[in-house]
Amino acid sequence: MSSSVVIVGGGVIGSSVAYFLRASDPTVQVTVIERDPTYARSSSALSAASIRQQFSTPLSVRMSLFGIDFLRSIGERLEVNGERPSIDLHEGGYLFLATPAGAATLRENHALQRELGADISLLDAAQLHARFPWLNTGDLAAGAFGESGEGWFDGYGLVQALRRKAQSLGARYVTTEVVGIEREGRRASTVRAANGETYPCDVVVNAAGAWSRAIAAMLGIDIPVYARRRSIFNVSSPAKLERAPLLIDPTGVYFRPEGRTYICGTSPSADNDPDDLPLDEVDHALFDDVIWPTLAHRVPEFEALRVERCWSGYYEYNVLDQNAIIGFHPGLENCIFANGFSGHGLQQGPATGRGVSELILRGRYETLDLSPLDWTRVLEGRPIIEKNVV
Repeated sequence: MSSSVVIVGGGVIGSSVAYFLRASDPTVQVTVIERDPTYARSSSALSAASIRQQFSTPLSVRMSLFGIDFLRSIGERLEVNGERPSIDLHEGGYLFLATPAGAATLRENHALQRELGADISLLDAAQLHARFPWLNTGDLAAGAFGESGEGWFDGYGLVQALRRKAQSLGARYVTTEVVGIEREGRRASTVRAANGETYPCDVVVNAAGAWSRAIAAMLGIDIPVYARRRSIFNVSSPAKLERAPLLIDPTGVYFRPEGRTYICGTSPSADNDPDDLPLDEVDHALFDDVIWPTLAHRVPEFEALRVERCWSGYYEYNVLDQNAIIGFHPGLENCIFANGFSGHGLQQGPATGRGVSELILRGRYETLDLSPLDWTRVLEGRPIIEKNVV
């Protein structure tokens, strides 16, 4: 058992690890180093904050099934001094749409999801029109809709609730920046910080999100995770879309309700997606050239849209396969990585925190085996093929 754990990064992944560690074993000393407790630039606070089980790989489905169970019971789980946090979980469902070219893949994914216990319905074009009469189904063959267990929530609220609960259980949060990690052979021995302090560690966890590559480099590790900017637009429209879900167009453009407005976005093309673009800029051309025309085609009432506000956040993007890298690196005995979630960190955070805590405390996964996400596939160049990357 490890007595001193230093976690680099206090977002949803780092705080989830801290929470599960202290909840499982109060004797473990947990120090979380987070440079910005306001989370102004963190992916956890700047994302579209949603959860789904509509993946094509069994492990991702299972991680999000635990995720929704965690979110549903967050008031009880993360209560502190009688105060129960609320993250405004809205199970409005995901709606993945497919043209004839993508229908077979949608059906295949749906069969897997149902087999694993996800509450997903497969709808043909006529059923789509009946359920969502505002939807243009002319070029669609099918859609998959999450009847329950999928939707959106307050991502910032989740991070703050995890942090507060971890602190109440005895985890120490330090506001500073990591500037170096000392190694002794195959072990990390000490984390050095900008505040001049050093933090000895039996285990160090890299949960630095979009900045995880720099932390890995301090350990002499090259991790294929980069900061990729994603712009999100909050728009108003006179459209009245009853029971609107989080809709994923076949093009990858998405939207979901946000009170009386809507949030929308998409990923840029692969040839126009450089690393480390500034977060204080927004890709307005992507909205004008791609997002708005796509939304107006799919939902004719969206012809009239107005951008109310917009912002950018980072995906911690795993360029190998857009799936997380979780576990020990074989070149280091006491360094655990939990990076590269590529937009899935909020929904996979609870399962990751639980799994990493098991790995630290007991040397193995006990509830859900996360080993398919370990370093082996990265070092051998064997990507996990996930067909439902958004």
